[in-house]
Amino acid sequence: MIRRKEDCRTEYREHMRDGDGTVQLTSLIEGPGELNDKGRLFSKITLQPGCSIGFHIHDKDAELFYILSGTAEYNDNGNCVTVSAGDVTICPTGTGHGIANHTDQVVELIAVIVYA
Repeated sequence: MIRRKEDCRTEYREHMRDGDGTVQLTSLIEGPGELNDKGRLFSKITLQPGCSIGFHIHDKDAELFYILSGTAEYNDNGNCVTVSAGDVTICPTGTGHGIANHTDQVVELIAVIVYA
């Protein structure tokens, strides 16, 4: 199966997880069935300057980010670190994270959420 980029659904979420601004999510799957029901999200996320996804805990799943472009501040369970293109972040079940773009450049990342 191949899904062309024009067939991927894009949505905009204001203040995602109590973050700042509007986050753009382009879903790369049609639903959990395409991940063999082992996850619920495989998306490209775009953070414009000043946008963020607020800190949140993953109780029943885990999330990974692969940073495609830009530089962001990643809150790794309360420890804030700078991440940039090529970095991978891992938020295991029972831990929390958030990400913020405090630069004047766009940040793009791939996000995957898998069930515990």
